[in-house]
Amino acid sequence: MRLSAELEDSLREFAANSSVEIRENGSRIGPLAGLSWEVRGAPDKPLLHFWSDQHNFTRRVLAITDNSEERLALAVERFGRSPPDRLEFVRTSFDRSARELSREEFCRQFERILLERFPDETLQSLTVAADLEHSLSGNYARGIMRSGSAYWAVLGVPEGESREAAENSLTFGLLWLERARQSRCNGFVAGLRLIVPSSACPAVAHRLPALNPKLKLELYECDARKETLERIDSCSTGNLKTWLVPRRETQSLSDQAGPAIQPIIALSPKAITVHPVVQSSEVWLRFRGLVFAHWDDGKIFFGIPESREKLTSSSWPALKRLVTDLGSYRHPLASDTRHALYRSQAERWLESLICEDVTRIDVALDPRFVYSQVFANTSAERGILDLLTVDRNGRLAILELKANEHLHLPLQAADYWLRIRGHLAQDDFLRYGYFPGVHLQSAPPTVYLVAPLLRFHPSTDLLLQCLSPELQIARVGLAENWRRGLHVVRRF
Repeated sequence: MRLSAELEDSLREFAANSSVEIRENGSRIGPLAGLSWEVRGAPDKPLLHFWSDQHNFTRRVLAITDNSEERLALAVERFGRSPPDRLEFVRTSFDRSARELSREEFCRQFERILLERFPDETLQSLTVAADLEHSLSGNYARGIMRSGSAYWAVLGVPEGESREAAENSLTFGLLWLERARQSRCNGFVAGLRLIVPSSACPAVAHRLPALNPKLKLELYECDARKETLERIDSCSTGNLKTWLVPRRETQSLSDQAGPAIQPIIALSPKAITVHPVVQSSEVWLRFRGLVFAHWDDGKIFFGIPESREKLTSSSWPALKRLVTDLGSYRHPLASDTRHALYRSQAERWLESLICEDVTRIDVALDPRFVYSQVFANTSAERGILDLLTVDRNGRLAILELKANEHLHLPLQAADYWLRIRGHLAQDDFLRYGYFPGVHLQSAPPTVYLVAPLLRFHPSTDLLLQCLSPELQIARVGLAENWRRGLHVVRRF
């Protein structure tokens, strides 16, 4: 049977099913039911033409590469492009979510923007499909552009994505760059073009100085409404503004709350720690890292997960019962390790153990000074815990903590390192009362990534290789049963 006849028969069979969508190179074009189509031209290399009010495109079909119950896949040529593309007709058994449709609409818009901005280049592929095997998220559109004999990896962030997704796009961009280089064995991938909405540009640009200077990366700001791209010079963006929490304000808040919270601390003095929050003028009480009560303008509230019940003489017994339960279930030797009180806020529990004696991580660190949440506007928002300390020679040290795998650990550590380095250069730590009596070195801080040894994300090595050699980073792998006591299994 000639290819044209086989193609027409297969398409008629798929068109009889109302739940079929068309995808090209992984990107969704639309439902087959909404398009008219015809097969014409040479029997061995037929032309396949689709049209509707929104679409009008033609592809030359080279071969049928897959014809199964779920999928009809074609190797096709697009006019003006030599490498074959992949056109698929996929049976779907579910309605696509509004979020998926929005991302795929962005993918189509993104293609127009790229071709307009780089008219002398060829877009080889573009998709929003997730690739979990290589830790590539479906939140972004990613593709390959060809410029002469070289290629560029491109990754774009839709306008409607969350701030966190937009700011983390650099991680996924670097992973996509590596994946593109692995898959383009016959071509040179020059670098990465990262395209983000204007709202995310400052946060992403802030991290670029932490990358290896040999890494070629171009940052663009996308105006989706105008469908334009503007190249951003990372050197001209400046650092994001951050503020250190003055130690005198922290101490003042602790002193105000002291008389009221002291009876609570006395219920379990070894497990309960005090955490002033200057931004909200509150003092939080944590039991091995888990917040169970807070002081606010002379009043105390308690409860888990949210401390809502006001402490009075009549509710005091309930608070005592809560502390007793915490002592039983949130204990290093607790028998029920699946209990919510045991598993909640694992990173905060890890933080409390390190704050007890930071020399468990490295004997070179000074146990007198361990600060958490030193920034007034960022530390509580980032999802990774930061501790700031100093070694015995006066060099600042940053500890990034994670109890489970976290893909963004290296880049978020680099972000924090840039901020701390900036404040060090301005002598802010002395001005704000940190490290009294210590002569701080001007050398950039060292960074410790601390996590259970088997919980470092598989992509950590690759992402660390993308960072500047100026960042001195040590990974500290802990034993899996770290709640029973910190034991470093490996430093590397």
